[in-house]
Amino acid sequence: MIQTLLSGQLLVAAILIGTTYAAVGLGLNLVYGTMRLLNVAHGDIVMLGAYVTLLLFVNFGVSPLIGALLAGAGGAVFGAVLYYGLLQKFMQSRRAMKRTEANSLLIFVGVAVILENVVTLVFTGTPRGYAYLDTVYRFGDTAITGNRLAAFIIAAAICAGVLLFLRFSIIGLAIKALIQRKEAAIVVGVDVKRIELLAVCLGFGTAGIVGALVSMTEQISPFMGFPFTIAAFVVIILGGLGNLAGGMLAGMLFGVLQTYGVALTSPSWASILLYGFFVAALLIRPEGLLVRTGIR
Repeated sequence: MIQTLLSGQLLVAAILIGTTYAAVGLGLNLVYGTMRLLNVAHGDIVMLGAYVTLLLFVNFGVSPLIGALLAGAGGAVFGAVLYYGLLQKFMQSRRAMKRTEANSLLIFVGVAVILENVVTLVFTGTPRGYAYLDTVYRFGDTAITGNRLAAFIIAAAICAGVLLFLRFSIIGLAIKALIQRKEAAIVVGVDVKRIELLAVCLGFGTAGIVGALVSMTEQISPFMGFPFTIAAFVVIILGGLGNLAGGMLAGMLFGVLQTYGVALTSPSWASILLYGFFVAALLIRPEGLLVRTGIR
């Protein structure tokens, strides 16, 4: 048992899964942080990105690495359409604003159901997959396939790129200001509508890219999005709502817990251990496990 836990293979698996969760949670955190909308359709955007990549690769021979860019662009466009067609009107209604989170939950449940059923009608509910970069590379006693290595590099680059963008660009600083205090951001001249649109496009685009990465490593189906939605919510709550860096760290922690928890017990215990830890963390630190506390 100890030898298994000290295995480099297990550590690599934990890092790979954690990076994916960090990238998934990042997109959801951007939307919630800037607009306080509970996007329970986030995992279904991941699913759409996976199917776009599958369609491009199988029918047109487009590399999934290129498909990931197109899936990200498609996710961003879908986010913009949703923002102008639905979310902007919703955010302008004073009556709706009083119940922002509850109403947004209902809206995105509807979006999720529509997406799942449309994809099921087009592709059927049969799980699908394809082989790409499936060569196995060995580093000492650790083996990793090329597609998982590529997925890790891209997901890590997305997380690092977004953090740098938020820290060193004017627009990124405006997004952080909107996340921290919307009223103050308006006072200092931040164009709220523009920043909200950018955050939605960035969040949805990130989810689309993650879907493309997932499609390279496992089978996909129209109903694959729900576990990613739950994982994303767990990640951002543990990291602190609106705390993007904390959410990324929580994603890595979530991956470690899942991998080592299954290794210590069995796959049937995975959900019990993970969500049991989640409930315990909320009881101990309701504001988020990785949120800094201090006097304001």
